Amino acid sequence: MSAITINTTKPNHFITTADYSAEQLLDLVDRAIKFKVESKYNYPEARTERPLVGKTVGLIFSKRSTRTRVATETAVGYLELVLTFFGLGGNAMFLGGQDIQLGVNESLYDTTHVVSSMVDAIMARVGGHDEIETLAKESAVPIINALSEKYHPTQILADLMTLHEYYHAKQNNVPAGVYSAHTQHPRETLKGLKVAWVGDANNILQEILVAFPKCGISVSAACPTGYVCDQDVIDIAQADAKKTGATVVFTTSPEEAVKDCDVIVTDTWVSMGQEEEKKKRIAEFAGFQVTSDLAKRGNAKSDWIFMHCLPRKPEEVDDEVFYSERSLVFPEAENRKWTILAIIDALLVRGGI
Repeated sequence: MSAITINTTKPNHFITTADYSAEQLLDLVDRAIKFKVESKYNYPEARTERPLVGKTVGLIFSKRSTRTRVATETAVGYLELVLTFFGLGGNAMFLGGQDIQLGVNESLYDTTHVVSSMVDAIMARVGGHDEIETLAKESAVPIINALSEKYHPTQILADLMTLHEYYHAKQNNVPAGVYSAHTQHPRETLKGLKVAWVGDANNILQEILVAFPKCGISVSAACPTGYVCDQDVIDIAQADAKKTGATVVFTTSPEEAVKDCDVIVTDTWVSMGQEEEKKKRIAEFAGFQVTSDLAKRGNAKSDWIFMHCLPRKPEEVDDEVFYSERSLVFPEAENRKWTILAIIDALLVRGGI
């Protein structure tokens, strides 16, 4: 019997966009768009390769999820369909808090070793960022961060894709939703934009800060007094901005943040686990609701657009903006599928990002 070779090479992970260059991130976005175009307009031709047959992505979610879970489960199956026509796809195995003993009768360390021995990748939505770091350190397979308290990389990759689609269409007079006319790489459409953040200093803002400036996108963030980002995140953002010519500004004034901006972004003010703070937070965020009046008072560009990662509450953005033609929230939600697909493709098929 021949000897069995055990692979001891450390796997590639997707923990935060801070770990990757702008070119790597934008290439992922470009790959995601190609998947989307192929799905919506160019039905895949039959192929012989079957790279995901028998492969499983474990989804460990200690927090509830709608978009991330649906996007991942459909992306895993779709990737195999794209590559093999009528072939059956890879498998996504959902492991929620009621399904496994994570943090109850078994340590995160033990769970990581057990689960990673049985699947080909793990996508995890956790609490503290130390949990995703433990997973990455101990796992025998690639780890994809579906959300931690510090970062939310799959969301911001989808945001980059959504911005590219919008500005590509605008610059090339392409009707909205016509993805078959895609002709530009994201590196050609995003540099020079200004994004205004109006909201909490949370994981979405922190991921924006470590992703957007390196792509040449300026960020102006308004958060209430006392709400500040981690210093290491600020340092990364400012260093990246210096290299690309982008700017990074922090303020407590929503009006100052939206001045001359192309995009206004917000998120929930009360995240999961913060429900007891809701009354206090609502009071502290007075004046932070995104409205047309706020954009006008702050002198946002006349053609500004709006984004929100969902789920949305009315105090964060009014109906007029949320359901307007300025709003990209629903394409943004769909694009979670295509960018997660690109990440899985990179890690499990292409061997790395």
